[in-house]
Amino acid sequence: MRKILIMVMLAFGTFAAYAQDTKQYEDKMKGLETQYQSLIATYKTIKSKDKSAITADDNKRLEEIETKAGELDSLQKVYTLEIVRNFKNTTFPAKYVAEAVYSFSFDEMKEVCDSTSGYYNEKEMAPVKKIWAALQLRQPGLMFHELTMVDLNGKAIKLSDYAGKGKYVLVDFWASWCGPCRMEMPNVVEAYKKFRAKGFEVIGVSFDQKKESWASAVKSLGMEWPQMSDLKGWQCAAAKTYGIMSIPSNVLLDPQGKIIEIDLRGEHLQKVLAEIYK
Repeated sequence: MRKILIMVMLAFGTFAAYAQDTKQYEDKMKGLETQYQSLIATYKTIKSKDKSAITADDNKRLEEIETKAGELDSLQKVYTLEIVRNFKNTTFPAKYVAEAVYSFSFDEMKEVCDSTSGYYNEKEMAPVKKIWAALQLRQPGLMFHELTMVDLNGKAIKLSDYAGKGKYVLVDFWASWCGPCRMEMPNVVEAYKKFRAKGFEVIGVSFDQKKESWASAVKSLGMEWPQMSDLKGWQCAAAKTYGIMSIPSNVLLDPQGKIIEIDLRGEHLQKVLAEIYK
């Protein structure tokens, strides 16, 4: 009887410690969500104004919101990876992995999608598994997959016209209607202008459905590199061939056409290219 009582007490102690540890992370995540909601409310308030009424201070605040949102995204990923590593054999990480799924690198996705984990078969993991399967279609180390589409003049164009021809090539998946794509494009333009003379090439693969919108965005965003599309939106060949489930997205090919990096954005794109062309 005494032995049973001791076992029950030990089990209760373990459960209590587990509950305390998980609550710590639950509180952290709730704190992030509260901050997110505050940012969204401020963003909506500013954006609801007539364009002529938006001040320089408003634009500065919008930039601050974007920066802060990025910081919160980074924290969310850090906390989620800690949860995965500390509670791998439990079901606790599932919902947090699902919520942070688009922030993970390829190696991080491989880690959080460990089929031996205690949360792998939870229902929240279903969409995560689909994204992981798609991501593996463009994993570093694979050779590029051929795409045959048309350019802005209606002329047939193949990815192999550029890939594997001795240059580093960034295959950039985007669309004119994609807000995050438009926000990221100035960075791609900067990288292109900076490294083009050294042999860097960009190929734009549009997920548009209307040629006019596609052409207009290419011009307004200053995209001077080759473009291709089949104007089928999310049903396009690129989405299926490269497992693209969200944009912006990209793959960086080495001179032989092998995928060496995926989803390079912001300063990370600049750093990778600077290292290549140093």
